[in-house]
Amino acid sequence: MVAPFGKISLRRRLAPWWVGLDGPLAFIVFILAGAGLLVMYSSGYDHGSRFSDHARNMLIAAMVMFVAAQIPPQRMMSLAVPLYVVGVGLLVAVAVFGITKKGARRWLNVGIVIQPSEILKIAVPLMLAWWFQKREGQLRPLDFGVAALLLGIPVGLIIRQPDLGTAMLVLAAGLAIMFFAGVSWKIIVPPALLGLVAVVLLVGFEPVLCADGMRWPVLHDYQQQRICTLLDPSRDPLGKGFHIIQGMIGIGSGGVFGVGFMNGTQTHLEFIPERTTDFIFAAFSEEFGLLGNVLLIAGFIALILRGLAIALDAPTLFSRLLAGSVAMIFFTYAFVNMGMVSGILPVVGVPLPFISYGGTAMVTLGFALGILMSISNAKRLVQS
Repeated sequence: MVAPFGKISLRRRLAPWWVGLDGPLAFIVFILAGAGLLVMYSSGYDHGSRFSDHARNMLIAAMVMFVAAQIPPQRMMSLAVPLYVVGVGLLVAVAVFGITKKGARRWLNVGIVIQPSEILKIAVPLMLAWWFQKREGQLRPLDFGVAALLLGIPVGLIIRQPDLGTAMLVLAAGLAIMFFAGVSWKIIVPPALLGLVAVVLLVGFEPVLCADGMRWPVLHDYQQQRICTLLDPSRDPLGKGFHIIQGMIGIGSGGVFGVGFMNGTQTHLEFIPERTTDFIFAAFSEEFGLLGNVLLIAGFIALILRGLAIALDAPTLFSRLLAGSVAMIFFTYAFVNMGMVSGILPVVGVPLPFISYGGTAMVTLGFALGILMSISNAKRLVQS
């Protein structure tokens, strides 16, 4: 139907907003965001303005996603080096001039207080994808060594703050890039086997290694405590083990179908700690049960698979590596958060994408989605 002369139809007015968006990806994110709003309303209804703030953060992230989706991958590639250099420079500034809270120096006051490590979640994948694009067709072992150095510098600076959760996310994104670029299995398998052996030894010697007064080299005291608490939460059930124990109780009390929306006793009696942020998965599990968990995990799997599909069809090596890394970022976020709440991973500050409350992380995820949509749009333009 043609609009009357001088009038523009609603569809044509809204069309610019949808340019560059990937339909399947947008639908998956819409479902996950809806689940996030639902559980946030329940777990945060007596938590001040937490629900409205969460909705606001989602809107901001959506705007960031729309803007990022309009940036061509070639333009993103030109921003890789400057963004990486600025990000690492800010991390160095944090180490020298940073603001310390609760024993961690992670923030920097530049007129407003920022957390520079968040920038590296995007800057590192961009930089490594740029590096491998420049070396396309002539990759040598030395090139992977340079990539490891480019990855190790920001990860080391973030660990020094200390911020193990963010360091883990940046490391996972960088390793995904190197894996997709073709790093040899001979390099991957030995560290993985050593890690497995270390875990077995740690479990076997837990009573000795976690005895009072025992100090581990390299790790900070709080990191050592988190690992020991993971191995045996009952060592301090009302202290360091409280988070893990209450998280598992919340998950288990939901049963198969859950206790129902707004009916979670563990949640509303405030037994679940950080119920709107890191441990919101426990609140979701209590009210929606195993069935709800299966559907939520299916949503994240669909998101990751769509990201990998976009990577597979990307027109350039840079786009393929970047899209694959972004997809694995979402996997790492979801796996680590659900794992720590379920008691199979140490407790670290990693939110559940689109579900947990948090402004900075939400904006970062919005930008990551925009990258995927930009690459998907570039593929369609090449095909046309």
